Parts: sequence; C-alpha cells; structure tokens
Amino acid sequence: MSSYKTRPMRSGDFAQIMQLEEQIFASDGESVLGPYYVRLCCDFFHDTCFVVESGDRIAGYLLCFLRGREAYCTTLAVHPDYQGRRVVLQLLRAIAGALHDRIDGVWFTVKPDNQAARALHAFLGAEDVSVVRDFYHRGDDRIVSHIDHAGLSRMRSRYERLGLVPSAVLAA
Repeated sequence: MSSYKTRPMRSGDFAQIMQLEEQIFASDGESVLGPYYVRLCCDFFHDTCFVVESGDRIAGYLLCFLRGREAYCTTLAVHPDYQGRRVVLQLLRAIAGALHDRIDGVWFTVKPDNQAARALHAFLGAEDVSVVRDFYHRGDDRIVSHIDHAGLSRMRSRYERLGLVPSAVLAA
C-alpha cells in the first residue's frame, strides 16, 4: 500500500485539481468546478481545503468552507486508482481536525443517485433536510443534508473510534 501525505491545499495544486475534476467528474458526464472556484480554494482556503498525496500525485481532495459556525463541505473526490485505499478517511481526519472547535453544524449537497456520498454523509450523522430543484441547471436536483450540534455530539464516540478526532479534543 502506498504511503499517503495529507496536507492543506496550496497554490501549486491548481493544475492537478483541475485535471482530477476532468478525470473524476467530466468522464462521468458531470459538470466540473470552474477554474476561478478551484483557484480560490488553492490560494485562499488552506485551513479548510485538503489534499492527500501519493508520491507527487494528488490522490484525492476535500473542499470545505466556513460561514460563522457552520461548515459547508462542497466536494470530496478520490481518483479511481485510489478508491478503497483509505484516502477518504485521511481527508475526513484532516477536516475534522480543522473544524472540531470551530463549528456547530455541517452541510452537504449531493445528487440523489450518488449512493456512495449519501452513505458517507449518513455514516457521519447527516440527516436529509430538503431537495433543491434545478441546483446548477434545469433538471439538476440536490439533496441537502445537515449534521447539527446535537448530531455532532451524538456522533463523537464514532468519530473517536475512527480516529477523526482525538479523545482529548472531545473532552475539552
């Protein structure tokens, strides 16, 4: 198994992230993130956007933003060559460590047919809140789900067992 390095996103990641967008999403007929959005993540949101590297290759990335004490996790993507190799867990550890004392809730949006993402959100404790019709364009529906403060508290022991958040942090 490859050794992985998880780190905050940086400016030099832009080209690889755009390439991954094409490989992961465009190849499946999905729209890709715009270059302006990706550039903002690479240049300005280092504290909540992360990559996992395998050698000099980015295996996956996670984009998340804060608004007050609410987190908005917008994208988690893993290159097909690295799926099933614990890259998602590495990304979850990074974001949990970055957010643990800064948030009261987490929001997600997902296509109704994205069963893998929906299962991950549910596993983390998210509950479906609504469906937004025509999210990006006509016919593009998204499920909005949320983990509120009480849900985060209920899930703490699971987060600890997964190593997402150290026990000492949760006791504070």
